[in-house]
Amino acid sequence: MKIASILGLNARARLFPNQSRHARKIARSKILTKRILRRAGIPTPRLYKVFRKNEDIVNFDWRKISSSFALKPSKSSYGDGIIVVRKKSVDGKAWITTQRKKLYAEDFDLQVVDILEGAYSIGSVPDIAFCEEYVGRHKVFRQYAYRGTPDIRVMVYNKVPVMAMLRLPTPESGGRANLHKGGIGVGIDMETGITTYAVHHGEYIRHKPGTQKKLSGIKIPYWNQILEIAVRAQAVSDLELSGVDIVLHPERGPMVLEINSQPGLQIQLANMAGLRKRLERVEDLRVLDAEHGVKIAKSLFSSHIVTRKSKKDEASQVLGVFEKIKVRDAEGKRRMIEAKIDTGAWRTAIDKTLAQEMGLLTTRNVLWNKRVKSALGIEERPLIGLTFWLKGKKVVTQAGVADRKNLAKQILIGRLDLGGFLIDMDSINRQRRIRKNPGD
Repeated sequence: MKIASILGLNARARLFPNQSRHARKIARSKILTKRILRRAGIPTPRLYKVFRKNEDIVNFDWRKISSSFALKPSKSSYGDGIIVVRKKSVDGKAWITTQRKKLYAEDFDLQVVDILEGAYSIGSVPDIAFCEEYVGRHKVFRQYAYRGTPDIRVMVYNKVPVMAMLRLPTPESGGRANLHKGGIGVGIDMETGITTYAVHHGEYIRHKPGTQKKLSGIKIPYWNQILEIAVRAQAVSDLELSGVDIVLHPERGPMVLEINSQPGLQIQLANMAGLRKRLERVEDLRVLDAEHGVKIAKSLFSSHIVTRKSKKDEASQVLGVFEKIKVRDAEGKRRMIEAKIDTGAWRTAIDKTLAQEMGLLTTRNVLWNKRVKSALGIEERPLIGLTFWLKGKKVVTQAGVADRKNLAKQILIGRLDLGGFLIDMDSINRQRRIRKNPGD
């Protein structure tokens, strides 16, 4: 990770000094956030009860709500002041928290009083307390998360998800997913939704502490849906840069837990990538909607992690000058096309006519337009999302669109998409000699 690509606290303050007052107000209040999200049809945990003044506590019967719930301050940060109840005690007179503590109705009343008096709010200003549905652990995360509920933080800018991480509770964090309390941050590949690197207290780790369970390679369920929900949440919040925290309900899928106007920047460590460059790449793009934003994110921010292969596998990944690839069209069908492998080109390119035939030049599939110099002067060429299979490996990339009708092959594969392959230079050099000396 290059130092120049990292976004620091001071840089964030300079780049985003004008987050609107309305947007900050929404992000600071979990109650207001819930209201805005519900109006937009974005799923959130069910709201059971809101406490605005001490009188609201007097006649409230805690037994009338679900046996599992979360009691929270509306304006707290870092998970402070939250009590998560998992079930009722055997005798039915108390409740058991995720930390296996036994609490009674009087304990909840006292917690609400503390919240109302501002014990957990920034600046100790009076606050609002609320009870909401307890979202348990999705089955995928049960072996990785300690008691509490893990969440997925997605950073969104200009309707494009630019980075994401899975946050896992630990014994040290008291079952909370917050990294500064001792939770684990695990980077997520934007294209596949598969976890990559993991950090704990700023140090890289490979396994869940105290176990041999690898933290890389976890496939996040509902990945497309998670990214689209995060984009929609940012749009209704009016925040320029937002950190959207999403939990996975075991039965009902992704739900937005909260939206952060100043999300922590440790997400960069978990992904071994800087935010600054990613923000710069998407700030001027014209993004149509959430689906379009997700397509751009997957195209731009794939981690391209190459797994170690055996010698037998490596032998099958040697590329010559020309290789047959399968290209996915707009309807999801795959067409076999012979492409040219060109290590001298940075980006993959596709012929304009072929792209049109395959339905790949629709407005929704055009990621952005790039100004390039050509024999005709300065012209704008679209970059489109392209998915193809080369030697059995799936590649999701951006491809430049140009007129290649006078060239031998309609698709050229650039070195950006050749990671993990071996190149047969003898074949390439032979082809170069033929071009220079066609009569030989």
